[in-house]
Amino acid sequence: QKLNVGEESPSCRSLLTYHREVLVSKLRSIQCVLDNLLSSEFLCEEEVEAVQRTDTKPNQVRKILELAQCKGEQACDFLIYIIYTVGDAYVDLQPWLKEINYVPSKDVSVLTVENTDPSKYSEKQRREIGRDTSFIMSYGQREETRLEELYTDTLMELFNGANESLGLLDTLEQLLTDDAVFNPQGETIYVVGDAGVGKSILLQKLQNLWSKKELVTDAIFLFKFRCRMFSTFKDSEQISLRDLLFKYNCFPDLDPDNEVFDYIVRFPHKVLFTFDGYDEIQDDLERYNVPEVSSPDEKAHPLQLLTSLLSGKLLQGSQKVLTARTGIEMQQKVVKKKVILRGFSPSHLKTYIRLHFKDQSQRERVEIQLDASPHLCGLCSTPLFCWIVFKSFTHLHTMHDSFELPESCITLTDIFLLLCEMYLTRSAPPPLSIQRRNARCTAETFKSGLKPLAGFAKLALQGFDKGTFYFSQDELRACGLTEEDEALGFLRSVSEYENTENPATFEFLHLTLQSFLVAFGLILDEDMPLDTILKFFAECSRKKKSSCLPCDFFHNLSPKPSGTRGSQTNEHLQFTNLFLCGLLSKPKTSLMEQLVAPKMLKEKQALLKSYLSTSVKSHIHGLPVHETDEGKKVHVLPNFLWMLRCIYETGSRDIAKMTAKGITAGFIKLGYCNVYSGDCTALNFVLQHRRKLLGLDMDNNNISDYGVKQLRPSLSKMTIVRFCVNYLSDSSIEVLAEELCKCKVVEVLGLYNNCITDAGAKLVAKIIEECPKLRIVKLGKNKITPVGGRYLADAIKKSTSIFDVGMWGNTLGDEGACAFAEALRHHPSLTNLRSAISPPPQLYGFKFGPPHKILQLKKTY
Repeated sequence: QKLNVGEESPSCRSLLTYHREVLVSKLRSIQCVLDNLLSSEFLCEEEVEAVQRTDTKPNQVRKILELAQCKGEQACDFLIYIIYTVGDAYVDLQPWLKEINYVPSKDVSVLTVENTDPSKYSEKQRREIGRDTSFIMSYGQREETRLEELYTDTLMELFNGANESLGLLDTLEQLLTDDAVFNPQGETIYVVGDAGVGKSILLQKLQNLWSKKELVTDAIFLFKFRCRMFSTFKDSEQISLRDLLFKYNCFPDLDPDNEVFDYIVRFPHKVLFTFDGYDEIQDDLERYNVPEVSSPDEKAHPLQLLTSLLSGKLLQGSQKVLTARTGIEMQQKVVKKKVILRGFSPSHLKTYIRLHFKDQSQRERVEIQLDASPHLCGLCSTPLFCWIVFKSFTHLHTMHDSFELPESCITLTDIFLLLCEMYLTRSAPPPLSIQRRNARCTAETFKSGLKPLAGFAKLALQGFDKGTFYFSQDELRACGLTEEDEALGFLRSVSEYENTENPATFEFLHLTLQSFLVAFGLILDEDMPLDTILKFFAECSRKKKSSCLPCDFFHNLSPKPSGTRGSQTNEHLQFTNLFLCGLLSKPKTSLMEQLVAPKMLKEKQALLKSYLSTSVKSHIHGLPVHETDEGKKVHVLPNFLWMLRCIYETGSRDIAKMTAKGITAGFIKLGYCNVYSGDCTALNFVLQHRRKLLGLDMDNNNISDYGVKQLRPSLSKMTIVRFCVNYLSDSSIEVLAEELCKCKVVEVLGLYNNCITDAGAKLVAKIIEECPKLRIVKLGKNKITPVGGRYLADAIKKSTSIFDVGMWGNTLGDEGACAFAEALRHHPSLTNLRSAISPPPQLYGFKFGPPHKILQLKKTY
């Protein structure tokens, strides 16, 4: 039968007849159609029951079509209108609606259509996720803070498959777009970052945007998981994908036929997964190195389901965002896009200050103190550490009118001591106005709160020993912790992941706080053998030397002894070692003597100092040294950074001097070592004791302006300064110009791919003019215009030592081309110029001196 289409549009009744086969095969959500036909009185209860008694879905559709056609043209029109209105339920029929050019009539447009389809589950998800993500509770504060009132973007840097930077994301919404996708076959957007850099809060913001339909995505379902929950399952446990999705997220109401799950299986591209903290899975993945699960109905261990989802074996085409700490690498076949979080930029930090401190006087006081301490600014570039500093400032200021952030608050240990002090004072009654004026006594606070502090430290240490991050209430009581202690802020409830067979209801508010308390536990426990304080140093050393697991996706996983569990990265153990150094340092002796027997404290301090001294000598001796044209060069290993951090936390100038003396090479390469601004103080703490000249390569890190300011005491004696790809602005160049022009020994200056403008170019020109040994300058891919180009060209013209200049990636224009052409003419040493200028200087009629000179120009029009 053919549809007779004349000048008028065909009737809806004839459309149902002509396209009957399409509708029977693709109309799947029967209940939604029946509910709306019934509510609009096109069908009665008996007719609905007759349809429901029909044996198969195709026959049910046929029955509905017959009934609608019997009811007349308006009933047929309304049936199509249901399909048109509830588009998420009838994805397969949307092309059909376009084919017939369907436009609802005025009669049916006024009728109400209610979505009772499985896609109705999406509305429930949005409500629940919106409720769960609207407030920031991730750091254990008592009061609720709305997400939009405090959330601040961080630096999000895109990378390709070769780990080369592709620039920064402008907004969080770009995370899910197709920009910078280096592997279209991959399905996972991989977000990496250091401890406390904001991975969890980023996912919370992403989830919140989705709940408000403000996220650019086609996903109508979102399932969020914290990866550490997978450690709560027994080894023998087998569950289905359906149970994994719905038991640990909201459950679909009135879904006896599993229509929601069937819809997800049929349309996986409509699903978005977020997995937070892959590195926190406390299990040996080698045990699950078995064939992946490919059937959505097959039961398997939850970790197998997770890896099958990430690889695309299950729900291929679904969107996944996975976060992990730095050091966990994923195979490229799985990764679609890679993003590294870099923390707060200076502008982000200013935004966060404005949001956090509503009172102008407090805001100004904090800004003054931060400006006076570049290292504190560097630490505050990490959102978690920044939150601790700001929250402690606010809280302790209510307790003591005279409270300021002291100059001594410059180590991570100091920051976490502030956090503990804040929590321990929560149990104290609110001070009277007279009491508030009394001097703050940190030692007294810790001494009075020693019992709960020791309990939390014991609990944290037991967790690391057992390889777990979850704790039951019975475990809390066994450590002497009461209900009142639970409310102090050290812990938060994780009851959403409760397992009736193995209840685990609490976790520490952040893994780094657990690391800090573990260090406290090692010091407070006077019954354990003395050398127990070194147990995690030994563990980190063992993991560093061991080979990698032959795991399907993830590298850098060290094999563990049979029957034990442990996380995939040892960073939390490294933090414990770092905090141990800080708590046993000389400046903390007066505090720790109030909590530990002085004799025992001295013995542990002596043991740690001896161990560090021996380890430093061994580590430095083992660093690879290469002979180059520029002399001896040492390329340090990532563990070198942890060594520097520990040395700085001890505050021991003796160990720092010994380390500086042990570095015999004249050139240290720290490129691609994940150095952030807070590390620069630790590096300077060692390098400032070096008397010989030194070259330093810190390309491709995240030191920012704060880091350069912290390196100030060591810069004047540097012969090589390479700070390419580090987000430096003109304020960093101001520091470099001031310091490098003191001793005038710099020979190489690398500042490629930063944020340097014409003002910075003028300062670089000053360095070129005043430093007679400067041979190489790399300034490509900055924000230098013809104005800055003129400054540089004039300085180069005066230099008799410079022979290599890189300017590619700037916008020098015609004026810049002319300036550099003048500088090139008859220059005694300049042979290499890499520049993007338009038009090339040949057009200006200049001659470039002797024919042996090399000129490399790239035209940009």
